[in-house]
Amino acid sequence: MVPLLLVLLLALILFGAGFALKALWWIAVIVLVVWLVGFFARPKGGSARWYRW
Repeated sequence: MVPLLLVLLLALILFGAGFALKALWWIAVIVLVVWLVGFFARPKGGSARWYRW
């Protein structure tokens, strides 16, 4: 009984990690797209930046 519970717990942890990693990939893609849009849509003026850092 205990080994079965351990296997089920391991499967649940791996499923959760896989879902979290997939969500992080989507967030990374969205951030990259926003950065690229800001990079190409910035004002044409030397050192003008579209962000405030």
